[in-house]
Amino acid sequence: QCQLNGLWRNDQGSLMEISVLRDNGDFQGQYLTRVTLSGGCAQISPIKGAQQQLGEEGWPTFAFTVRWDKFSNATTAFVGQCFVDAGGKEMLTTTWLLREAVGSLEEDWKATR
Repeated sequence: QCQLNGLWRNDQGSLMEISVLRDNGDFQGQYLTRVTLSGGCAQISPIKGAQQQLGEEGWPTFAFTVRWDKFSNATTAFVGQCFVDAGGKEMLTTTWLLREAVGSLEEDWKATR
């Protein structure tokens, strides 16, 4: 069984801490990215999300958003699933979409990665 609460590190060295996981699956925490759009120093950004509640078996799916606080006018949405590998290590697999603010409707085409 995967437990989302705790500290997670990704392949790029970014850190995510899920500090509150409620009984209904809602969670919150903070994210420190090592990859920034501006190339500047990253700061801690808040996350909010929800985990699909499962019984004793199965691997939970989840989704969360990161509001890149103070250093970028962008928001990222992540969706994923938690697994436990053969060695007993918990692992999150995710896919993400990042939306940057743009100055006009004509620039909308380049706003989402």
